[in-house]
Amino acid sequence: MSATRYTYLGPAGTFTEAALRTLPEAATRELVPLASVPAALDAVRAGEASGAFVPVENSVEGAVTATSDELAAGKPLMIYREVLLPIAFALLVRPGTTLDDIKTVTSHPVAQPQVRRWIAANLPDARWESAASNADGARLVQEGRFDGAFAGEFAAPLYGLEPLVSDIHDAENATTRFVLVGRPGRVSSPTGADKTSMVVWLRDDHPGALLELLQEFAVRGVNLMRIESRPTGEGIGNYCFLIDCEGHLSERRVSDALMGLKRICPQVRFLGSYPRADEGKPTPRRPGTSDEDFSAAADWLSRCLDGRGEL
Repeated sequence: MSATRYTYLGPAGTFTEAALRTLPEAATRELVPLASVPAALDAVRAGEASGAFVPVENSVEGAVTATSDELAAGKPLMIYREVLLPIAFALLVRPGTTLDDIKTVTSHPVAQPQVRRWIAANLPDARWESAASNADGARLVQEGRFDGAFAGEFAAPLYGLEPLVSDIHDAENATTRFVLVGRPGRVSSPTGADKTSMVVWLRDDHPGALLELLQEFAVRGVNLMRIESRPTGEGIGNYCFLIDCEGHLSERRVSDALMGLKRICPQVRFLGSYPRADEGKPTPRRPGTSDEDFSAAADWLSRCLDGRGEL
């Protein structure tokens, strides 16, 4: 395995690359752009890179389904870091282009909902077509196949383009979440502000099946941060659930919840425990859910088994 190589969703000039370069270790790695999320992750599975950096969700459009499906299927991978990047687009054009010249625009499909209202107000007659990535859209403009591309302004010099309009976003505070993924290994030490991710499959479809799954978290005071359903490909109505919860696997409430899921679900895939990127304060713990509470309950049970009861 190349311990000095990270792959990421390319080509060069994507928001993914911009987010990756915020990680201190990126300065000491060879950063290799690949054409798709599956390609970036498969390079890690094959041992060609030690990490892959990919988008996982956007605050406007929701989950990046290519990443969700890859994490749920294939050889297991683990998340080791996450990065949150505020997103604003620039309309990149060839030098000399004006708004009146723009008849066709392109970008990644996830970008369209974030600029849809701006296009309707400023380029109502422009035809939209999707590109493999925002940076790939810039490349297509460079080649003359489109008149404009919505991408990060930092991509303009890479493709000989100019930002005709900057800071375009329909939603204020639009943010994309990215994750650094590697092969399964030892989880990092808890920081006190952590997140744990997993994929869970239901045993069968029956009334209350999802409620039973959620109760494993609720009764232990574990706060869910995200739950996303994805089809398993095994027919209509068959879903798995990608879940992010507060806390670290080393915490008793979290590990106990995962053991509970393992008892009632046919498959649970642990995706890692890692520091939260938002630096937010964890939800206050309910009484009875701290590690000390779990230890005290276990000690009490042990005394009961020994015949010492409440002594």
